[in-house]
Amino acid sequence: MPARTNLHHLLSQAVAETPNASALTYRGMTISYFETWRRCNAATAQLLGVGLQRGDRVAIYLEKRFETVTSIFAVSAAGGVFVPINHVLKATQVGHILGDSAARVLVTSADRLAQLASVLAETHVEHVIVVGDAGLEVPAPWTVHSWDDQGLLSRDRDIPHVIDIDPAAILYTSGSTGQPKGVVLSHRNLIVGAESVCSYLKNTSDDVILSVLPLSFDAGLSQVTTAFSAGAHCILMNYLLPREVPRLCEQYGVTGITGVPPLWLQLADVAWPLAVAGRLRYWANTGGRMPRPTLDRLRGIFTEADPYLMYGLTEAFRSTYLDPAEIDRRPDSIGKAIPNAEILVLRPDGVRCDPGEEGELVHRGALVALGYWNDPMRTAERYRPVHHAGQDWRAPERAVWSGDRVVADDEGFLYFVGRRDDMIKTSGYRVSPNEIEEAAHNTGLVRDAVAMGLDDPALGQRIVLMATPVADALDVDALTAALKRVLPLYMVPSLIEVRDELPRSPNGKYDRNSLRSELLLEVSR
Repeated sequence: MPARTNLHHLLSQAVAETPNASALTYRGMTISYFETWRRCNAATAQLLGVGLQRGDRVAIYLEKRFETVTSIFAVSAAGGVFVPINHVLKATQVGHILGDSAARVLVTSADRLAQLASVLAETHVEHVIVVGDAGLEVPAPWTVHSWDDQGLLSRDRDIPHVIDIDPAAILYTSGSTGQPKGVVLSHRNLIVGAESVCSYLKNTSDDVILSVLPLSFDAGLSQVTTAFSAGAHCILMNYLLPREVPRLCEQYGVTGITGVPPLWLQLADVAWPLAVAGRLRYWANTGGRMPRPTLDRLRGIFTEADPYLMYGLTEAFRSTYLDPAEIDRRPDSIGKAIPNAEILVLRPDGVRCDPGEEGELVHRGALVALGYWNDPMRTAERYRPVHHAGQDWRAPERAVWSGDRVVADDEGFLYFVGRRDDMIKTSGYRVSPNEIEEAAHNTGLVRDAVAMGLDDPALGQRIVLMATPVADALDVDALTAALKRVLPLYMVPSLIEVRDELPRSPNGKYDRNSLRSELLLEVSR
């Protein structure tokens, strides 16, 4: 087979090898790799027909469905850059992404287009391709097209030449302050990421992968690219209710699921038939540290499955995983570098830390993204050179400095300490919110827990814990007493706020920015 240099080559190779194998399932309908490729070619022809040029951005604002996936691969085949937008975002957020990315083409549905009427005029969008409503009429300065999945891609069509280092996607990720920032991923990033994840998860064409995370999230997109890289079957799910997950797993014989901690907390609470849980070959966690009680519960449910504890950042797509064989020895570790990546623990001056010494996680290799879209200053802050001792002849190599604090043990296994921006400074101590959250989970009294620091004139910052109860109510005094038994006094929260639910970002992670804003508002009253 020819080399896979562009993202759509994952699909073209799969259709060449197993054209009749199941590729995608959505709402009870399954299409083969051949049919997926046919629809991709039709979408490619439509994009080229509206004048898409090399490097043009195409925003995709749809729920997870066949057209979402075929659009992604069609943009690659047409030489463009796809910008997936989480379908739960509102008009203001979508308008920011459309404006910031300067997308010329928008693929969306009729109902979503109607919601965007107030923001589209301020963007660079020229063409809107509408899925699901052929009779839509929108009086606007942009041209509206109906989705065409029956078109043909002419063999003599002049298709832009794109190489593996060219931009393929812009994924928007929430920052600690301000508007979401766009991380630019190359074709190489996406292909190497798919191949690397495939190798350590041992994915094959026999796997059935449940895609439960948003495709706008790097780990969610990875479920599709990994599936196509292995020729596996991918089940598309727009997550609403936890009980739907085991139902789909039973219906389609799912063998692999990747989620984030809040999702796994919910899935640990639903009923899993023994046969369904027993068929799962692996489950994986990313997007945050897995609380030990939840890890233990999931291992008790999925007794035949390998648990993979992973760490990743959008700026490098995926970074580390813990070999399931090591989980009993070091359940708190984020593991070691994934294949074809090197993870360094560095001091601020770029010198390597000693084992046991806290430093910043720095990722080098083919997965390092190209930078932040249209933001050279922020790119220069995060993407910085690494120096190779004794190799002064080398041209400077950029690595991504994650902003995450980690420690490596004597055997090279990594342990997450906390975000540089999230570290709490109280009473002269630097405190990791993860340590407090882990202690809260270990009491067995809380379901969700998020710790953060609020400015305090005496302490520097005081620690606040936001928590939801396991049952109907949470005894704050009992929780405080339990935390005092396992934490030094300076780490015990001075305030515990009990909520029915904690807000989550569109990617399913805890929305720490929203929680902080709520707390600041309450304190100011």
